[in-house]
Amino acid sequence: MQKKLALIALLTIFSLRISAQNEKNYVTDKVSDKYAYINVIETYERVAAKGYKSVDLFQKLGNSSYSNCKLEKAAVWYGELFALTSDLDPVYYYRYADSLQFICQNEKADAILEKLKRKSKGS
Repeated sequence: MQKKLALIALLTIFSLRISAQNEKNYVTDKVSDKYAYINVIETYERVAAKGYKSVDLFQKLGNSSYSNCKLEKAAVWYGELFALTSDLDPVYYYRYADSLQFICQNEKADAILEKLKRKSKGS
């Protein structure tokens, strides 16, 4: 008799835990419907079009375009970035050169890679 009572108690506890988890998921789904999706990259592009310039902004725009295989845009944003500063990680030199080669500006890409070589020798 005690085994049956213990079994019923355990089943009751597990069934309550399962139903509580489903209820939390339902409530979370309801809350998420209230929020809107914001395309951050489009917002950054609008900010840049209005004339705002910063290293962080152009890094984010260039990285986003590069990772989404939009190398024409990436070349533009990395060009803006290099116009502001040349004190950047080597990855930005490679990405900028790769973007320039994609749009057939090989001489400019070679110049960027040459700057990277000189920078690394000076360090």
